[in-house]
Amino acid sequence: MIELDFEKTLDGNHGTFLLQVSLKLPRGKFFSIFGKSGAGKTTILRILSGLENPDKGRIVVGNRVYFDSHKGFNLPIQQRKIGFVFQNYALFPHLNVYENIIFGHSGDKTRIEEVMALMELDGLSKKKITALSGGQAQRVALARALASSPDILLLDEPLSALDGEMRSKLQEELKRLIAHFGITAFLVSHDLGEVFKLSDEVICLQDGKIAKRGTPDEVFLSDRFSAKLQINGEILKITPQSLITIVDVLSNGSIVRIVLAPSEAKHFRVGDCVAVVAKAFSPSVVSL
Repeated sequence: MIELDFEKTLDGNHGTFLLQVSLKLPRGKFFSIFGKSGAGKTTILRILSGLENPDKGRIVVGNRVYFDSHKGFNLPIQQRKIGFVFQNYALFPHLNVYENIIFGHSGDKTRIEEVMALMELDGLSKKKITALSGGQAQRVALARALASSPDILLLDEPLSALDGEMRSKLQEELKRLIAHFGITAFLVSHDLGEVFKLSDEVICLQDGKIAKRGTPDEVFLSDRFSAKLQINGEILKITPQSLITIVDVLSNGSIVRIVLAPSEAKHFRVGDCVAVVAKAFSPSVVSL
């Protein structure tokens, strides 16, 4: 069991707010943390890893206490069995692939070789990072995080810089690796398709609090709409015009342009996660 019970004051886009997290989660599952930009998603990952501290609270993984403000205890980062994968890879350009993967690990060689083989990196061990494609570099970052045999893998928008085809392929590989090693994973992603594909459970943040929790179907496929079509996405741009307002919504890698009345548009901001609902719509479906 993983117990997260903490608070931290954050500075958001619209002022100071209190991040409050209280969760008891089973181990060995894939969790996604979802919400609008600035909601505190990445902060939760950083607190779990020890890169940031909560103002108060308690974090327990299995039988091991990571943080307890009441007892004044904070387990050092290097003693937490956690792997962290960042959006920008965070690799060392002066080291080759193998040197990057073993960096900071005293780990066992068998595990490292197993991870490299599973990530299809065994033939690239002596290549410099600067000679790799984006997909290969992200494989190295994942392999480095897995090489230390972590209990928890933290993934902060790890695939967002990749093109659609490579992203889809790495999503499949990531899902396979998590299942293979039996690791608990926490993902922060704005890609709903990615969240649906990877997650056992989604944790939705709103105004610093957990607003909803459940399977992707339970969280996103709500029965509160009678619409024939619903597209979920994030607002990229709001453009007021003379009589209307144009709202650009990013949904699964594509931009959907919506026309709203100014009275409707004023309730939304760039970065909001929204559902675009069409109630009278007879679509045709064609192969791409």
